[in-house]
Amino acid sequence: MLKETPLNAIHRAAGARMVDFGGWDMPVNYGSQIEEHHAVRRDAGMFDVSHMRVVDLEGRDPNGGPRDFLRYALANNVDKLQTSGKALYSCLLRPDGGVIDDLIVYFLREDFFRIVVNAGTTAKDVAWFRRLLAERAPGLSLTPRDDLAMIAVQGPNARAKVWQALPGSEPASAGLKPFSAATFGDTFIARTGYTGEDGFELVVPAARAGDVWRALAAAGVRPCGLGARDTLRLEAGMNLYGQDMDESVSPLESGLAWTVDLASPRDFVGKAALTAAAPARQLAGLVLTDKGGVLRAHQVVHTAHGDGEITSGTFAPTLGQSIALARLPAAVQAGDVVQVVVRDKELAARVVKPPFARHGKALI
Repeated sequence: MLKETPLNAIHRAAGARMVDFGGWDMPVNYGSQIEEHHAVRRDAGMFDVSHMRVVDLEGRDPNGGPRDFLRYALANNVDKLQTSGKALYSCLLRPDGGVIDDLIVYFLREDFFRIVVNAGTTAKDVAWFRRLLAERAPGLSLTPRDDLAMIAVQGPNARAKVWQALPGSEPASAGLKPFSAATFGDTFIARTGYTGEDGFELVVPAARAGDVWRALAAAGVRPCGLGARDTLRLEAGMNLYGQDMDESVSPLESGLAWTVDLASPRDFVGKAALTAAAPARQLAGLVLTDKGGVLRAHQVVHTAHGDGEITSGTFAPTLGQSIALARLPAAVQAGDVVQVVVRDKELAARVVKPPFARHGKALI
């Protein structure tokens, strides 16, 4: 049986087309996926992301607190988090450098960090963290928060409409910088997202999720499904776990070198593997220049330096053309022209550096 978020009945009542997404019954759209995409780029849209899991890491241990543990567990350096509410994007790695998951970690107090992990990797993430905790800091507690729901509100008017829907929330969140969070009553408000637009991700008690969703809709925020979320994140050059990276590749091969701190002297899981050799592959952007097809995952890419493969591809509504992320030989450079095999035909595409679009504007 598929798992359901606290908003499942609301989606069904609204006529959403529901799909199996990693074992969850989720809305892919409520009508026009392209209109939902444009609503986020031009105004404000909201997504039920309650299938993602909030995990709280708390306590003290003779070997150190959550910060000491996360210094070792994550590829990015939590010492960058010095202000309460500040967030950090990082990868969780295997010893061989493969990506177990990508996640966001929030510093709340020295004895309390909050982590948000992907839906499909929750079980293995929690198991991996607990294995490391048993080895290094058994006195810390790790608590998956099944009692919480999450709603992402994104777009140029998203913050203003959240303040309208949640009276009194503006003083707590108006001064938030990107990748920061604050608490308003029982609501955790983070200025983060997965669309390339401004906005908030709201973590609320599951019992209140329906009321918050309805209040946002009354404020003019458009419900959006997973289809628009995917085209938005791809235009923004953001990776999708399981497609653009997984346990078989390192963050250095996945366009995520900026999330890995190799400069500090600290050790972390996977560091030795990442520093052992330069990556032979890279994740690059492609823009289809020939007509007659759409770039899709798993299509073969022929380059002057060897073959590669598309990891994510789509028609980009903001650009009006087809784009993709592709894992290519490291020697390929932006500006190169490559050939993509689309339905047994070779179509020309130009290599670019993502993102393709952000803040309502095309960047290529």
